[in-house]
Amino acid sequence: MNAPLIITRDDDLLDELLRLGAAAGVTPVVAPDGLGGLAGWSAAPLVLVGVDVARELADLRPVRRDGVHVVSWGGLPSEAMATALALGAENVADLPQSGEWVVEQLTDLGDERPRRAWCVGVTGGSGGAGATTFAAALGQVAAVDGPTVVLDADPLGPGLDRVLGMEERAGVRWDELCQTTGRLGAASFRESVPRRDGLGVLTWYAGRRGTLQPFAVREVLSAACRGHETVVIDLPRSRDPLLDEVVARCDLMLVVARPTVLGLAAAGRVVTGLPEGRAVLVLRGSGLDDVDVARVVPAPVVARMGDQRGLAESVDLGLGPVRTRRSPLARAARQVMAQGEGASAAVA
Repeated sequence: MNAPLIITRDDDLLDELLRLGAAAGVTPVVAPDGLGGLAGWSAAPLVLVGVDVARELADLRPVRRDGVHVVSWGGLPSEAMATALALGAENVADLPQSGEWVVEQLTDLGDERPRRAWCVGVTGGSGGAGATTFAAALGQVAAVDGPTVVLDADPLGPGLDRVLGMEERAGVRWDELCQTTGRLGAASFRESVPRRDGLGVLTWYAGRRGTLQPFAVREVLSAACRGHETVVIDLPRSRDPLLDEVVARCDLMLVVARPTVLGLAAAGRVVTGLPEGRAVLVLRGSGLDDVDVARVVPAPVVARMGDQRGLAESVDLGLGPVRTRRSPLARAARQVMAQGEGASAAVA
């Protein structure tokens, strides 16, 4: 069942939800009461429950599931929130004020992308290790296989759009998103950021000191994961509660380091501050072998790469760090992508 489910006997609410469904290009299935709604409850990708039948449905104790929202028309009654909690709904929405939000929810259903992307965080083990460059390279390689976005979470970095040669491309930046409080739809986010060849990027406008707002970061990360196959996040070495929350959402944390004694000593401190068992090393340049690395850093090595000739020129030309599939960055990025393929196979 690919159609959303609407459960209500309120004609005004139903008319508005059907109108919003038409705007989103979907045709919902309608049930007039709680008992009728149980038939499609588990299979529907999204359930919109009218506040007029929410208590009735909650009393039937349907199985708890994601994607349930209580909606009303012309005002929320005082007991709406308590009823939504009893039903296990994610939130409540009042129409017509929340019409745009409902359209975004419905529009997401028409997107055939996975509901949950493979999310990879990238951070430097020490200064100058090349974490931002590798995050950009990983995004370029991942975009060959499916929609990918690279999120810049390092306010003091060079700007990922500049590294990828997309600084002149139109699209929203953190500057706008940190000024809004509305929910982001997966499709609308994917289409609004600067993109090229299946790869999107979100960063700040050049020359401005970047800041992150918790509500914006949570909405962006949620929309990015719903609308892409791979999400790459460039993270600073410093940490705060918001960035810790972002790290917790990552399936894998890459620590890019130089395989020298000093580089690995710094990388070891970074790794010990990350969730146990989720950090891996990407080593750049020559130096200590894997056995010696293991004595210093409690994380496995998943890729090694030599310094790439012509890297600065490639970035200056607006081509991004990956110009050929056989470059050191491209090979290392494919080795990292294999980690995600292995995780997907294990889940399957």
